[in-house]
Amino acid sequence: MLEILLSNYKLFFEATLLTLKVTIISLLIGCLIGLIFAFFRLSNNKFLNFIAHVYITVIRGTPLIVQIAVLYFGITSIVTLSQFWAGAIGLAIHCGAYIAEIFRGAIQSVDRGQMEAARSLGMSYSLAMRRIILPQAFKSAIPSLSNQFIICLKDSSLVAYVGMADLWGAGLSVAASSFQQLNSYVIVGLYYFVLVLIFSFLSGKLEARMNVTEPGRKQKSNSIFNPFKKPAEEINRV
Repeated sequence: MLEILLSNYKLFFEATLLTLKVTIISLLIGCLIGLIFAFFRLSNNKFLNFIAHVYITVIRGTPLIVQIAVLYFGITSIVTLSQFWAGAIGLAIHCGAYIAEIFRGAIQSVDRGQMEAARSLGMSYSLAMRRIILPQAFKSAIPSLSNQFIICLKDSSLVAYVGMADLWGAGLSVAASSFQQLNSYVIVGLYYFVLVLIFSFLSGKLEARMNVTEPGRKQKSNSIFNPFKKPAEEINRV
């Protein structure tokens, strides 16, 4: 295994960079798609709500590999797409459906009274949404978005089946040339595992920096002394 790793380290390094690139681009596009369809889901317009419902249902109900294959082999007959952009757009469309539900839940979690208060101060709906609601929604959505990023990172392995030389594609290539399938696949799994650990650590730091708490969990008080709290001995006496 070590021999395969050392002899193909350059290939795996380039494949890692390509995997990160397609993951980041697809997640950025997916966030834009998700935000748009989250507003469609929250809209009072039945037509927009229906479009968002159909999109989310179809994407969540079909495998990602089918979506990438349909996009690459179907759309390319009309519009020329490279392997990279076919994979990135396919991942973005797939992630967008889940991110739309994340944003919808985050927006609905903000107290409705804040929108009413902003409107009473003379703000328009779009201004209140942009300055009051969305900042709080993005903050509460960070844990779910971090989890979706990790899922998207692992799902990016499917773009190898449209010819991309990502981590899984590099693993398939090395396995075919060395005839050591198990060792090659274990090395690819270790690369993915290290990437997930790194991004889990970074997302945890981001959540701690922005002081994000999970729903239903009370935030710990930073104060050391609370004059209204009875000592434990006095409580036991009562």
